[in-house]
Amino acid sequence: MTPKRCFPPVVDANTQVLVLGSLPGEVSLAQSQYYAHKQNRFWHLIGDVTGEDLPGLDYATRLQTLLRHRIGLWDVVAEAQREGSLDSRIRNHASNDLLALVESLPHLGAVAFNGGTATRLGLRALREAAGKVEFISLPSSSPAYTLAYAEKLKAWQVLRNWLAEPGAGDTPRTRAVR
Repeated sequence: MTPKRCFPPVVDANTQVLVLGSLPGEVSLAQSQYYAHKQNRFWHLIGDVTGEDLPGLDYATRLQTLLRHRIGLWDVVAEAQREGSLDSRIRNHASNDLLALVESLPHLGAVAFNGGTATRLGLRALREAAGKVEFISLPSSSPAYTLAYAEKLKAWQVLRNWLAEPGAGDTPRTRAVR
């Protein structure tokens, strides 16, 4: 079985929130796009958080819009063997160097994990960053996680606290969640 590999990170020097998934699914890998499966709710959720119609945009514009809102994307798994798209099928994985990425982002305030597998593996990889950035565990945007959209969105709305313009004297790494 050929290992499946993640995509490069989508970040810039202004990234304040880094959303980490586990590993792209089959449709995403085939299209070389984060969250390409039409039933995955990622673009809808993050669009509702930012107030942008992300599902209505082409992929390159979606990524640029995320960066404009200071949101970055990546995956906790660099490569793994997996049949299909389910996280429960990930085997023999190698992790991305999340700590190096987090340390390279000067305005990063929060790392949000998209789903349980991303949370479990990401927290392990980012132990040393504890206390430097906020960790947020979000319900998976995957259709395999059957929580109602309204409930997922309610949880994802917390990201707005990290995307608001900082107040006078605040820094992204130290300000409290509002």
